[in-house]
Parts: sequence; structure tokens; C-alpha cells
Amino acid sequence: MHIIIGLGNPGKKYRDQRHNIGFAALDRLAENFDISVEQKKRNALIGKGVFEGQEILLVKPQTYMNRSGDSVGPIARYANTSLNKILVIYDEMDLPFGRIRIRDKGSAGGHNGMRSIISALGGSEFPRLRIGIGRPETDNRTAIDHVLGAFSSEEKTQLEDLLNRVVGATKIILTNGISEAMNSYNVG
Repeated sequence: MHIIIGLGNPGKKYRDQRHNIGFAALDRLAENFDISVEQKKRNALIGKGVFEGQEILLVKPQTYMNRSGDSVGPIARYANTSLNKILVIYDEMDLPFGRIRIRDKGSAGGHNGMRSIISALGGSEFPRLRIGIGRPETDNRTAIDHVLGAFSSEEKTQLEDLLNRVVGATKIILTNGISEAMNSYNVG
């Protein structure tokens, strides 16, 4: 079984924030795969389905971002899945808005949600898809204000295309493997 996890903060007040782009991506995947992500299990909303003959489990942790591992660890144990079959989708300030970067493993890179997941899983050898949200445009705005801020009107016009590219990349990961997805999407 493949587990696809979109990171974000639970609750309506966080829904349209940059930090929740992982949730938005997971929602788009759920729509595309026709999977309902409403069952509550292990501090998460989950949905099961099949894509190209492969079982997939979509997961939206309902802990706050920095404690994502509190949900992801138990879900991974429940699903009895190896680390290389777990894909985590999350925001990345060090990438310009709209760029995606796929890796087969790596460090947390300063992302507290990823740090929590790596700790809970006992390793970092799992694929991740980072979605660029860029850095604050002015020095007056802190990183926290930026990630917890809403998308600009210009960013909103690009969100549909961005989320569709995330779906495309995820499908390639599931069907042809992480290497092909990295070769196709890690450009620029």
C-alpha cells in the first residue's frame, strides 16, 4: 500500500494559508482519484482507494503541523508500509512559488512538520514532494507571518495549475517510480 500524506494545520481558519498547500494538494488528489478523505483514524482524516491497480491511502494529519509525526507514525504502523512507499507533500519556503521539487529521501530542511515525521518514522528514507511557497517579499514580514499568510491574488491565479502538476507528479511516482518523477519535474 502507498501512503500519500498532505501536511497542513487542521481547521477552517488555516485552510487558505500557504502552510496548508499540502492539504490542498491532497484534496486535489482525492478529487482526482475519487477518494473520500473523511474517515477519522490515528489523529488523521484518511481515505482508501486504488490507482492503476495499487492500493493507496490518502492522509491529512489532524495534529498541528509541527506535530505531524504524532499522526503519521501510527498511520504508517497501522498500514504496515515500508518507508519508500510513503510520500509526504508539503510547503517549502526555499523554493519560489509554484515550483515543485521531488526527492527520494532527505533531511527535514528546517521544516518542523518533517522533523516530527522523521522522528516518528525513525528514518528519513521516504519520498517527499515539496511545493514552493517562496519567501516573504519584504524584510518586515517574518517567515511565520509568510507561511501562515493567505496566498496573494497573483498566487491564487496559479494555484490550479500548480495543484494539477502535483497530481501529475504523484501519478508518475505511483506508476513509473520516483526517479522518473524527479527527472520530469525537478527542472529549473
